[in-house]
Amino acid sequence: MSRPLLGLSMMPEADFVSAILPILQNNSVDVLEWSFDTFYDADEPEWLSGLLDFYAENNRLLGHGVYYSLFDARWTDRQDVWLKKLKEELRHRKYNHITEHFGFMNTENFHQGVPLPVPMHSRILQIGKDRLRRLQDVVDIPVGVENLAFSFSINDVKEQGEFLDKLVEDIDGFLILDLHNIYCQSCNFEVDMQEIIKLYPLEKVKEIHLSGGSWQESAYGKKPVRRDTHDDRIPDKIVEILPKVLSQCPNLEYVIIERLGHTLNVESEKQVFFADFNRVKEMIEMSDDLPGDRKVWNKKKGEYSKPVEDLMLYHEQTKLTKLLFDGEGVGSVKNQKFHYFKPENWDEEMIMTAQQIIKKWNPY
Repeated sequence: MSRPLLGLSMMPEADFVSAILPILQNNSVDVLEWSFDTFYDADEPEWLSGLLDFYAENNRLLGHGVYYSLFDARWTDRQDVWLKKLKEELRHRKYNHITEHFGFMNTENFHQGVPLPVPMHSRILQIGKDRLRRLQDVVDIPVGVENLAFSFSINDVKEQGEFLDKLVEDIDGFLILDLHNIYCQSCNFEVDMQEIIKLYPLEKVKEIHLSGGSWQESAYGKKPVRRDTHDDRIPDKIVEILPKVLSQCPNLEYVIIERLGHTLNVESEKQVFFADFNRVKEMIEMSDDLPGDRKVWNKKKGEYSKPVEDLMLYHEQTKLTKLLFDGEGVGSVKNQKFHYFKPENWDEEMIMTAQQIIKKWNPY
């Protein structure tokens, strides 16, 4: 019988480690999660390497990918290079598991931003399964996928739990349930959080993410849009439902709090962060023990074949990203005819938000 381990998403800023030093020193941080691919082409500072190595040597390090992009419709050298670098990373450092985000974010000239959702379609599911299997083939540890905060429509929100369930089944994979991502969907589409959560295969949830975010003013004078920006306290609503969610996830092993490294510069922010951390710690300690006979993972043998590609989907992903980047009004997206995407059903506010995000990350 056991309870999940509480940890932090590690940030590379020196400010961050000095802010979290008190809880590192009193051994409150059971586990660290590290976005390994953000440093594929950079040198880790010595203090960061030392900290990550310490947690790795104690079987307390989790890997979280950002840039693999599970639903890119074309297989390119970029993914091959990403996987080669992952193999190197795993030779160098021991991780308990590896995770990636749902969605796609890399098309030709647009390399940064947030992952954008894809509709649940048998062909798109096939591409996602192929990419996930290729990731699993290069690692001998479990692989999982995190739910997405950003949605274009209520259909995206309602489909995602089932989509993720199907996506990970071939590799016996697991889910990260990011509760702030669900909070964003709940606010933006006016659906109760528990209504969304119950659409997910909670027996496959091995990790929970908790964070805060921000409100973006409405372009139409309606309600503001909730964004997953990791730069504020965890909303009360998330903390309030946490005990119930803990009890609903029988295979849960980790709870990770996320906060951007440059957002803990002032004492008041640090105090809020510690208050959140201690509140969550207390809830985990008060939660019921989880079953002792947790699911045992066994790697399934990969089937080697050519990568699955779909040039029509690739064309549509490229076209959609360019339309969002050009930002010529919502109508320029909604009136387009696509085979896979259905922009006529998308929320205007969310189209505007996607335009702003892509502009912010790709200013040229």
